[in-house]
Amino acid sequence: MIPHGVPYEEAMRLFRWPRPEHFNIGRAVCERHPSEALALIVENGDGSVRNWTFGQLLAASSRLANALAAKGIGRGDRVGVFLSQSAELTICHLAGYRMGAVVLPLFTLFGEEALEYRLSNADASALITDMTQLPKVLAVRDRLPHLETLIVIGAGAHGAAFLDWDRLLAAASDSFATVDTLAEDPALLIYTSGTTGQPKGALHAHRMMLGSVPPVEQWLGHWPRGNEVMWTPAEWAWIAGLYDALFPAWYYATPVVAHRFAKFDPERAFALLEKHKVGVGFIPPT
Repeated sequence: MIPHGVPYEEAMRLFRWPRPEHFNIGRAVCERHPSEALALIVENGDGSVRNWTFGQLLAASSRLANALAAKGIGRGDRVGVFLSQSAELTICHLAGYRMGAVVLPLFTLFGEEALEYRLSNADASALITDMTQLPKVLAVRDRLPHLETLIVIGAGAHGAAFLDWDRLLAAASDSFATVDTLAEDPALLIYTSGTTGQPKGALHAHRMMLGSVPPVEQWLGHWPRGNEVMWTPAEWAWIAGLYDALFPAWYYATPVVAHRFAKFDPERAFALLEKHKVGVGFIPPT
């Protein structure tokens, strides 16, 4: 969006904010890209790697959107995502945006009190998590009357009080028509960290994607320049990891590495950068 090849003052003079009437984040960061293009490089804890194309993510998000719709989730409903960096987290976001729901990111280091407050304050209708985080959810679920749908990754045969991710998606269609959302329609509800008082929920419209792109272009030196790979150690439960790295990269069809260190290790981080030929990154100084 920032004009290239001209002095800064001239670029600022020429720049105009795009103001589309209709805009959908899911369509902008996934659906409009070639289906065979590489989107996500998931490195697991054991060093194994799985690659995802935009087409594979689109199909999976269609399955999830259809499954959520079958449970009565629709436009404006809050869908909590209690996951770490993973393909499943991105699928949840894409499905939520594409169906016109409002995605509620939740940090996996939250305790029961922090989790309950956000889910309750947001009136979340659905929550998607994994077996690692499930005990926290079950500990507070009885105090969340609005939370009617709970989907768990890796539940397998355990899913009596909740739905198993794999079975749910396998039974759903991989075809879904993205809702024609207005740019002003809500897309993301993200809470402050609660440094002073209770955390405050900030409701963002779909147009916030367009607001995130120009600053990323600037601080990455008129990026994109080529076929770079993006990585951030910042968790995808906060606005920085999501909208300073993951989704701006996907806006330009740039592949993203997904890997979450149990404890940050600089030598392993350097090895990750080299292994996946990472060319751009968002790396907090901590």
